[in-house]
Amino acid sequence: MTPLVKRSVALALIDEAGRLLLVRRPPDDAELPDVWGLPAATLAPDESWEEAAQRAARDKLGVVIEELEPIAAGFQQRGNARLDMRLFRARVAAGRPAVPQPHPEVTQYSALQWGDASALVPGAARGSLCCRLMLEAES
Repeated sequence: MTPLVKRSVALALIDEAGRLLLVRRPPDDAELPDVWGLPAATLAPDESWEEAAQRAARDKLGVVIEELEPIAAGFQQRGNARLDMRLFRARVAAGRPAVPQPHPEVTQYSALQWGDASALVPGAARGSLCCRLMLEAES
């Protein structure tokens, strides 16, 4: 039997002051309830990493992003699936990040704030791959 692979993308959005956009997962999230992390999305069939990053920004934050730069990649076993994640640094080109957005078909975040990568340490300790990748990229 072929193992299930879930491809996902995470975003390191940086503002003019050099701060990182942090999002809090909803309290009913199946994997990481109430964890602060980075905006992320699972790739749709036949979707590129870059297309998924643009979709995550639009559907989860209400913004358009540009200057996508891959900065990290990693794997993690989650239940019966292997999570393959790519982390992209990007800049908000249009709009102002806001949560939640009117797209109930995707996980919507309960809060957001601009801060520092050190705020991702608790999420990494609880098993968040996007948090771990960002912390590794910053070290």
